Amino acid sequence: MSNPFEFTEIVKRQVCENLKRKYYRFRKTHFYGGTATADCLGCNLRCIYCWAQKKVWQPEEFGTYYTSNEIFGKLNKMDLSLFRLSGGEPTICKKHLFHLINLIPKNKLFILETNGILLNEEFVKELRNFSNLFVRVSLKGINRTTFELITGAKGKFFDYQLNALKLLQKYKIKHRAAILFDLFTDDQIKSLGFSDLEYEFLIKYPFVMKNLRKKNIKLVRKL
Repeated sequence: MSNPFEFTEIVKRQVCENLKRKYYRFRKTHFYGGTATADCLGCNLRCIYCWAQKKVWQPEEFGTYYTSNEIFGKLNKMDLSLFRLSGGEPTICKKHLFHLINLIPKNKLFILETNGILLNEEFVKELRNFSNLFVRVSLKGINRTTFELITGAKGKFFDYQLNALKLLQKYKIKHRAAILFDLFTDDQIKSLGFSDLEYEFLIKYPFVMKNLRKKNIKLVRKL
């Protein structure tokens, strides 16, 4: 089983360069009613259902380095009120991320989609500086066992996801947890104890379904 913190240090060397980070795509998306989205490279987990794994897991082979100013320019040109980063794990390049959020006008909302592993107390305290921030923590399971099966990382790191949510609550940062709806029953989802969960939905690419079969993971919902 992998260690996300060790992965983070490896990935940093591949995708972070001072205020620059590697990206591979810029697009308008329908999420949250319409978001200006930049897809970044590099992640510290290896989720079995990741739709962008070919590029995100091999950042040395794809993408281009962009400064935070360049990313802001590309997103701002889309003329939408919501900005977000997708694809990889945005918290890996912290300097780049913070500089980017700081560039965004206060009347625009930045949605930070993260697995939360790196959101320790120091990190979360610094997030308080951004009033136009909403943090969405994507849970990779409903307990240590399912987290390990889905991510390939040691199950104890599921606790880091839950701790990130506690810290966001403690420091009064707008946030929400999210869970993949297709893989868990209502009772399993309720066992997490969150009253306001956002649902993610599986993108059923053939390679994703093949990966799920290899791990004997079955969908619990027919959508």
